[in-house]
Amino acid sequence: MPVNACRLIRKMRGGAQAHLIEADDGKFYVVKFRNNPQHRRILTNEWLGGTFLRYMGVASPDMQIVNLPREFLDENPEASIQLGSRRIPPLLGWHFGSEFPGHPDRVAVYDFLPDSLLDSVENNNDFLTVLLMDKWAANADARQSVFLRARVSEYVPDPANRNRRTGFVALMIDHGYWFNGPHWEYIDSPASGLYFRMSVYRPVRSLDDFQPALDRIANFPLDVVDEALRRIPPDWLEGDSDALDRLLERLMDRRALVPALLDQARRASLNPFPSWTR
Repeated sequence: MPVNACRLIRKMRGGAQAHLIEADDGKFYVVKFRNNPQHRRILTNEWLGGTFLRYMGVASPDMQIVNLPREFLDENPEASIQLGSRRIPPLLGWHFGSEFPGHPDRVAVYDFLPDSLLDSVENNNDFLTVLLMDKWAANADARQSVFLRARVSEYVPDPANRNRRTGFVALMIDHGYWFNGPHWEYIDSPASGLYFRMSVYRPVRSLDDFQPALDRIANFPLDVVDEALRRIPPDWLEGDSDALDRLLERLMDRRALVPALLDQARRASLNPFPSWTR
């Protein structure tokens, strides 16, 4: 069930003009509005991206549908979208929320870590898995992530529950430009989906370093896609259902292309894999 927005915290950076909002479940969400400047399709892309990454075991924020009631908009007129000189209120109803990892006054979340700390991030291998996903879905944006100090077992799979130490964890965020954003098309380029800190790809020496994630994409189950589709609110689609079905049919056809898309990046002048020798 959706949660209800109850308090505006602040406006976030970025082209979608998301807002950090407290909801009535006591949690905080980075909310992208249906009428955001990048298009309502961005919300569907975020929902699919978050669902697929969680299936793949990549650390990413929990998602929620956030309802904006009339009372919230009346009490928080600064929750708005800036279009040139105009300020437009968000629409009433359901919007996309990405959970903020804790109370924003008590949890420090970083956009950037120095190299000495980046190398010690507990789930750096997620950068390899998410690159496969970004290539598969033709992410037209660079890979976005944030970092926080947390109990490792909360974000990194640990069946034995032994990972009780605290360390830096990377959360993969912002999948709005999967499928080339609002265009819902596949345009592949060597640079698509790459994280700007290329050192995260330094350990890669062959295609084998992307296993078992590569095989999991090759055998990605249709029921994960279907479950994600069932949970998308109809207001996010508005006549786009057929176009989305075609987009996802092509996505499933593209599973076998992922190794070739990686090789395309490796052979380009920007080669993010300098240690790849075989």
